[in-house]
Amino acid sequence: MFMPIIEIKNLTKKYNGLTAVDGLNLEVQEGEIFGLLGPNGAGKTTTLMMLTTLVKPTSGTALVGGFDIVKNPADVRRSIGIVFQDPSSDEILTGYENLKLHGMLYGMPAKLREERIKEVLELVELTERKNDLVKKYSGGMRRRLEMARGLMHHPKILFLDEPTLGLDPQTREHIWKYVDDLVQKEKITVIITTHYMDEADKLCDRLAIIDHGKISALDSPAKLKQVVGGDVVVLKTKNPNLENIKKLEFVKKIQTKDDIVSLTVTNAGEHLPEILAAIGKVESVEVHLPTLEDVFLHYTGRAIREASGEGGWAEKVMAFRAKK
Repeated sequence: MFMPIIEIKNLTKKYNGLTAVDGLNLEVQEGEIFGLLGPNGAGKTTTLMMLTTLVKPTSGTALVGGFDIVKNPADVRRSIGIVFQDPSSDEILTGYENLKLHGMLYGMPAKLREERIKEVLELVELTERKNDLVKKYSGGMRRRLEMARGLMHHPKILFLDEPTLGLDPQTREHIWKYVDDLVQKEKITVIITTHYMDEADKLCDRLAIIDHGKISALDSPAKLKQVVGGDVVVLKTKNPNLENIKKLEFVKKIQTKDDIVSLTVTNAGEHLPEILAAIGKVESVEVHLPTLEDVFLHYTGRAIREASGEGGWAEKVMAFRAKK
């Protein structure tokens, strides 16, 4: 039976009257890839900063690897690895030298340190580039090196704060593969923060949707998507006949914003012709199974891109459902 490797109780952090994390209660099981999903400013990074002892909580506490983050911070640090959101490797050193320095800081014996450097370089496929200066690495290579560094001392838990932020889609896919391999090969627990829906869906065994410092929902991605209760139909139309749509019993929910109408529908494929006949002239139609974007909207009343302040027409198409 899996046992909790992280236990969070009423964890709270306030900055000058602003509550960044608000009474968080959560357990993470050993061997999980656990995600904290939410927009920028939701409290994800602040939560990680407290769990890794870099920031003290205002109140509440947590056990990480069996150690109290307030009473035993040194023990917590020895049991965890961290990959920060911003690059933190020394670019004037080689990849090998970065790992050697990390091992020395952790007091690893020379023989063990060299063995471990070889192992983690092979794990992230950087052996052939170990003697190159880090400033010559691509963004993806640098993230992989930082993962290797975080694993040098055999941590029980690896914290990844937005590990693919700013990377191109292909490199993001590669990073996902490395994370999945790490769990299998290193037998560790991974805590990942992200605002990428596809990342959370593919990677995480369970995830917590965080908004305004609180957990809005907690479960596996598959179970969270079930709460939406049907397929999602998105229509672009200037003059929708919503009264006709309301009469359709297979339409469970209607949301509108500007010239976009979003419907939650039972068996959309079967009923799409009836929907189109009822609503009137449409410019475009999109039908998809529920996504984590829909889940976030369901629990928070707004789209995660809208909450993150991201712009662009594609993002606004996803954000239209924020209006009740």
